[in-house]
Amino acid sequence: MEEMRHVDLVEGDEGRMCINTEWGAFGDDGVLDDFITSFDREIDAASINPGKQLFEKMVSGMYMGELVRLILLKMAKKGLLFCGQVSDALRTKGTFQTKHICLIEQYKGGLENTKEILEDLGLNSSEDDCIAVQHVCTIVSFRSANLVAAALAAILTRIRENKKLKTLRTTVGVDGTVYRTHPQYVSSLSEKCKTHGDLV
Repeated sequence: MEEMRHVDLVEGDEGRMCINTEWGAFGDDGVLDDFITSFDREIDAASINPGKQLFEKMVSGMYMGELVRLILLKMAKKGLLFCGQVSDALRTKGTFQTKHICLIEQYKGGLENTKEILEDLGLNSSEDDCIAVQHVCTIVSFRSANLVAAALAAILTRIRENKKLKTLRTTVGVDGTVYRTHPQYVSSLSEKCKTHGDLV
C-alpha cells in the first residue's frame, strides 16, 4: 500500500493505493544488463516472450532448473564434469527441473540425491562431479534469493522513508514452489533482506 501523494502516475494525493509492482518485468529496459549472464540470455531467447519478464527469468522456480541445466551442459562440454560426457537428456530443454535443485540442496541425502538425478539423466558421475553440481545449484538458488531480497528491500526501504519512519514493521506474504519446498531458500532470503535493507 502506497500513499497517493507518492504515486506520480495517478492524480490526487489523498488516501492510499495498492501497488502491483509487476517486478517480474524489472530489467526489461536494460537496467539489469550488467547482471544478466549468457545463460540468462539463452533462457530468454528460448522463451515464449524474449526480452520480457527478465527479472522473473533470473529468480523464479520456472527457470532455475533450466538455468542449472545450461550451466552443467557447458561445463560437461568443456570437460569440467562427467569426463566430458554429455547425455541426450542433458542436451534436452526442461529435463533438469527446479524440484531437482531442491532435492540436491537438502542437508541430509543431498549428495545421494544428486547421484541419482544425474543417473536418471544418463550421466556417470564421480563424487567430485556431484559436489560440483551441488555447488552450481547453490549458486543459482543463492543468486535468486539475493535478487529477490534486493528488490524486496528496495520496496520496504521506500515505504519506510516515505513514511519518515526509523523502523518499519510489516508483514510480507510470499508464495511459490521454491519458497515452499527449497530447503535453504527461506533462510537465505531472510538473511539477505536483513543485509540489503537492515530489515527483519
